[in-house]
Amino acid sequence: MAAQTIKRGGKGVRRAAASRGTKRKVQTAKKRTGSALDSLMRFVPLSEDALHRLVLAVILAVAAVLVWLVASYAGLPALAQQQFATVAGDAGFAVKRVEVRGVNRMNELKIYEKVLGQRDQAMPNVDVDALRNDLLGLSWVEDARVSRQLPDTLVVDIVERVPHAVLQKADKMVLIDQTGHELEAVAPAAARGMLVLSGMGAGQQVPGLDHLLDAAPALKPQVASAEWVGNRRWNLTFKSGQVLALPEGDAQSASALLAFARMDGVNRLLGGEVAYFDMRAPDRVYMRIPGRAAEVSQIAAAKAAASKE
Repeated sequence: MAAQTIKRGGKGVRRAAASRGTKRKVQTAKKRTGSALDSLMRFVPLSEDALHRLVLAVILAVAAVLVWLVASYAGLPALAQQQFATVAGDAGFAVKRVEVRGVNRMNELKIYEKVLGQRDQAMPNVDVDALRNDLLGLSWVEDARVSRQLPDTLVVDIVERVPHAVLQKADKMVLIDQTGHELEAVAPAAARGMLVLSGMGAGQQVPGLDHLLDAAPALKPQVASAEWVGNRRWNLTFKSGQVLALPEGDAQSASALLAFARMDGVNRLLGGEVAYFDMRAPDRVYMRIPGRAAEVSQIAAAKAAASKE
């Protein structure tokens, strides 16, 4: 009888079936994983190069955090921060662009002069608070916000001051806002049509003047200039060239202006012969008509001469 050789360790039918089942599961899992990655790539709007940079940046960021933790543990936080900034800069997180928003009236170059000193700085090294304070030092800037837009852009949002009037000084005219804050010098032609203020300390009285003019809204558009007299009261000059002298005190001046508005509504004072209205006395109005004094003097002289005859 022929001898039969039996190989030890050979796979049985059950083991072979189990092995084939395992292979099928692995292939199915690979297909599902590839399909999930493809779906993720379709969902995330990144190119392959951008994705590569992002992954690299994450790896470098993790490494930088580890370095920072080690340095901080060793008592060297400044070194850790600098190392973190260096790693971020090497990964492309450095200032390459500056975007300025909200500038309409002021010279935009003044903003860039403040910000462009940050170019090529690593993003973590940019002191946005200090930069904001520098921008607030510009006369036109009421408020500012500086933010980082990764990977390489600084965004500067500006809130400009709004020109409100013109302050007449001894040697120049200056734009001011509604608080009296000086913006910049302007030529007389550029100030045409704006309210002109004059007098020592007039710039600090702008809010009070606005409140006063609001008491007579019908007259407000007719006021061409206002003089702050003796640091205590206003003289208003209308577009007609006529002058109204108001009394001292917020309540008294508002009451006099309102009374003048009522008289103008009834008698059409503005545009008439009277050149100067004096309402400083609480119970009467003094009016001055150009040439009337000379005319009165001539009439009086004529009467005197006639009486002697």
